[in-house]
Amino acid sequence: MTHPIEDHGLLRLLTCGSVDDGKSTLIGRLLFDSKAILADTLSAITKTSQRRGMQEVDLSLLTDGLQAEREQGITIDVAYRYFTTGTRKFIIADAPGHEQYTRNMVTAASTANLAIILVDARKGVLTQTRRHSYLAHLVGIPHLLVAVNKMDLVEFSQARFEEIKRDYLDFAGQLGIREVQFIPLSALNGDMVVDRGENLNWYQGQTLMEILETTPSAQRRHAAAFRFPVQYVCRPQDASNPALHDYRGFMGRVESGSIAVGDSVTVLPSGLSSTVKAIELGGAALADTATEQSVTLLLADEIDISRGDMIVKTGELPSQTKQLAATVCWLAESPLDRARTYLIRHTTRATKAKLAEIAYRVDVNSLEKQAVNQLAMNDIANVTFKLAQPLFIDAYADNRGTGAFIVIDESTNNTVGAGMILQENIYVA
Repeated sequence: MTHPIEDHGLLRLLTCGSVDDGKSTLIGRLLFDSKAILADTLSAITKTSQRRGMQEVDLSLLTDGLQAEREQGITIDVAYRYFTTGTRKFIIADAPGHEQYTRNMVTAASTANLAIILVDARKGVLTQTRRHSYLAHLVGIPHLLVAVNKMDLVEFSQARFEEIKRDYLDFAGQLGIREVQFIPLSALNGDMVVDRGENLNWYQGQTLMEILETTPSAQRRHAAAFRFPVQYVCRPQDASNPALHDYRGFMGRVESGSIAVGDSVTVLPSGLSSTVKAIELGGAALADTATEQSVTLLLADEIDISRGDMIVKTGELPSQTKQLAATVCWLAESPLDRARTYLIRHTTRATKAKLAEIAYRVDVNSLEKQAVNQLAMNDIANVTFKLAQPLFIDAYADNRGTGAFIVIDESTNNTVGAGMILQENIYVA
């Protein structure tokens, strides 16, 4: 009797490391050994490799996005790749390793559920390793995997692997990183990537692919409070169908938690309560919802609800605040200006905001806190904004969906900052 293969859900992962640590080669090896690339793609990268005079196929070409970047032999932007195995689907983000692309890495990491931090076995833990680990920890990636690559260049030494592991754990504890896995591998040869190979028999753990296939998905991380920002109020206009005359559905995405028909809910900012009468998805009725599902909720009572409101479980209310303390990554070339008014967009709600204070900037290399008067592109700092209208928030450490926001320049409508709300500095209005 054959048993059905369990679907572990979508896994979003990020690869990060120093220049030439082999990020692109590792992803290429994953795609190649798991048979996740098409024949025409393999043919194209084989020809490019031959033009460069290479003996073997350059697997890094599978992720180096633009032709101009390929010809330079470097990756300078985030390249996304999608593939699937018999067990689950994957979205891989290959983030650049340079300090000047900090904003690219933060953007890619914001939705990741696992980060692969590559370390060159010859070089060990570097400043860039500490920076990438800090950023991955900052944006709340729940699973960190340190992949010690190029083990073939240190004769697959177990002693070298253990030395790097000790060095990493020394500084990881200072950052507050509690859970981290380690794996030795050779992306070039394929040892311990998809297949175990024959050179790392002293390592008894899972291969990289086995780790990726069994890592819990976002929905299974923990049972967070139910948060449902309303995106759209559905009022069908069909005079020929009397059943639709009183239809009032609230459409949106379940940012966290779950809700079931019959549960008691509270609507913010009004504070009015009701019960869930029905849940619909694509016209079909559901008994309950899951995190990251986009659904329509129908309530038992007529309540005035509009876009930007939030539906939560009664008794599980978020904080309401008009003063927002957060860690912000500044994305724009023009610096953060104390005199300007910005727009903060949090879930489906937006409000005008002004900078109240910059507590300190974090040097992403030394991790030192520095006093500054403004933020430049790629800067990360703890700041406080004053808001024109209240927001309904959770700390980012508790809820990535309702603990994050973006800062928008009203004059250009460009996104200029990304923020993560701090637990200890939430001011309740």
